[in-house]
Amino acid sequence: MNDWPEGRDDAYGRGSARPQPEGVQRMRHIQRQPQQPPRPQRPAGPVPTPGVPPQQAGGHDTYGGYDSGYNTGQVYGSPAGGAPGRPGGPGGPSGPDGPGRAPGPAPDWRKRIKVGSIVLVSALLVTSVSTYFWADSKVRREVDLSKVIERPKEGDCTTYLIVGSDSREGMSDEEKKKLHTGSAEGKRTDSMMILAKCSSGNTMISLPRDSDVEIPSFVGSQSGKKFTGTGRRVKLNAAYAEDGPELLVRTVEHNTGLRIDHYAEIGFAGFANIVDALGGVELDIEEGFKDEKSGADFKAGKQTLNGEQSLAFVRTRYAFAESDLQRTKNQQKFLSALANQAATPSTILNPFALYPMLGAGLDTLIVDKDMGLYDMGQMFFAMKGVNGGDGVSMNMPISGQRGGNLVWDKAKVQQLVKQIQNDEKVTVRGN
Repeated sequence: MNDWPEGRDDAYGRGSARPQPEGVQRMRHIQRQPQQPPRPQRPAGPVPTPGVPPQQAGGHDTYGGYDSGYNTGQVYGSPAGGAPGRPGGPGGPSGPDGPGRAPGPAPDWRKRIKVGSIVLVSALLVTSVSTYFWADSKVRREVDLSKVIERPKEGDCTTYLIVGSDSREGMSDEEKKKLHTGSAEGKRTDSMMILAKCSSGNTMISLPRDSDVEIPSFVGSQSGKKFTGTGRRVKLNAAYAEDGPELLVRTVEHNTGLRIDHYAEIGFAGFANIVDALGGVELDIEEGFKDEKSGADFKAGKQTLNGEQSLAFVRTRYAFAESDLQRTKNQQKFLSALANQAATPSTILNPFALYPMLGAGLDTLIVDKDMGLYDMGQMFFAMKGVNGGDGVSMNMPISGQRGGNLVWDKAKVQQLVKQIQNDEKVTVRGN
């Protein structure tokens, strides 16, 4: 009796009456998996595996004798703990973080140092360039030496005319009182000196403001009008009061025969601020003195002077028998000490010291139009060299007086100028 539904092929799903056996029938949606070799029987009980805690029998990953691999660390067909000879497997290396972790590559210190050095140099370069342009923008280039006529020949040394003026520009009434500057209008030269930077040695020559000099022919710095010289003799500081820095340079060149390459001037306020920005200047005062007009009151010995005290020290003249000559010596001594302290790595390489010092001095520093920051640096280092014994510090040689003015020794002045022009060792000594 046929139990299959009608319409079905009798040969489908059962034997047929055909004399030959049926061929293999392929079912459309069923595919046989390739035969796998029989898995070796695991020994009874847990097998210890490095880095994997033993699992209890009957765990969730064991089904009818098939182990999923998670109990022993076997994942995605890898042998438990890794293949032999591989990291984490039997005989394989163990990393610093424990077995099963391969050690990372050793750090390349040469590369790290190289990269760090490049970053550091780049940062210093950017800072230096930024500082340069910032400082350069604050410099007041107001003196035009091209207006100076009939100039002497150029020498082998670089010469600077350094002027300390009694300008009270930017000072409040309280500051004027504190610094004992008075309230006089305009400005005059309070100190003048020539600094010659030479390969044979640096020379700093103070020019007493009471020096007897001749006012030569000159071109007015503002009017452009030429004034013919009449042989008029005055004190040196009168030249500055009459027509400013250009006439002062012209007068110094005419009376010495030495060409001035650069001009630098600083007022009372800037001078005091620079000293305070540096935290004071250490000075050894050989003999104490007191002066009511300048506010000076010093005892002998080593001491650190602040801005107010420093200004009093370089301005005092009435407390000395030599008056202006002793004052110029004190000015040289102090400026050398100031440069020696300012031009040090602890100041130049320390932005917390360098920026306040530059900010305090550059606002009131007046220089010639051709003077750059490099020239200013050379000037300071030359002053530092004089303080360190690499050079000569002196007053202009004096031969006597005329009507209260100090007369220069012409023979010694000519010899001194010749030695500087030819970059020879200076042997002349002043008062």
